[in-house]
Formats: sequence, structure tokens, C-alpha cells
Amino acid sequence: MAAPLIEESLEIAGTPAQVWSVVSDLQRMGEWSPQCKKMFVFGGPVKAGTRTANINRRGLLIWPTTAKVVTFEPNKQIAWKITENNTVWGFVLTETAGGVTVTHSRVAADGQTSALSSFLVDKVFGGNDSFEPELAAGMRETLGKIKLAVEG
Repeated sequence: MAAPLIEESLEIAGTPAQVWSVVSDLQRMGEWSPQCKKMFVFGGPVKAGTRTANINRRGLLIWPTTAKVVTFEPNKQIAWKITENNTVWGFVLTETAGGVTVTHSRVAADGQTSALSSFLVDKVFGGNDSFEPELAAGMRETLGKIKLAVEG
């Protein structure tokens, strides 16, 4: 069973609009994420319903996924659901006195993913006990790179 929620947060010195301009530019995800190397966005500007094709990498393993933007509130939150495993990834922006706290998360409803995803995580990625901490570390790395992009 997958963790129902994996999330990491980081405060960024900037306005919600400045942070939003980075986190909502899904075509740049490959610059931030250590695992999602490329997101191809279809259908113009990102909005609710936008579809993506993604190239992911972990060591020598490379695999594609697809997603659909399921939450889109400018300057507040964006999330996309991965078709192949039913998880939802996204960012929530919360304005603070010092800027914006950005929370990056992965939600697996009721700890469930697809049968194929569960099999691959167990047999190829070493199981949830090693794979999910790696995902959390990747979220921290992603947030750190987004912070550098915003704060310059």
C-alpha cells in the first residue's frame, strides 16, 4: 500500500504571483524535478483539463506517464492526476509574512495506486519503503530549485 500523502513545504521570498508563474509552468518541470525529466503540455496555456505527457527517469529506468490538470486556482494551487497510477501531484501556495509557503504533494487516495504501479514499485523500484522517501527527497529538491528560480 502506498502512503496516502507525501508532502514537503518550503518558504519562498516572493509574491504568490511570482511563485505561481514558476510552479504553473509545467513545461519547466524537468528543470526542477529529479524524476520528472520533461512535461509536454498540450492545448495551449495550462488550465483545468490540460493534458500532459511526461518522461520520468530513475537511474537507468525511463518511463512515460500522462496526466490531466485537475485543480487550477491561479496564485493558490495546481494539481495534476497521473493516468497510469491514479496519484495526484501538485503545489499549494500559502501567503505568509515572509513570502509564500509552497507545499508540494503526492496524494494516493486511500493509499491505493493502480495494480501496474504497485507491481512496478514493489518489483522494480525496491518497494514503498525505499521509493517513497526518495519521492519526498525529490520534492525537497524540486522546492529548492523553485526557490532559486523565484528568488534569483
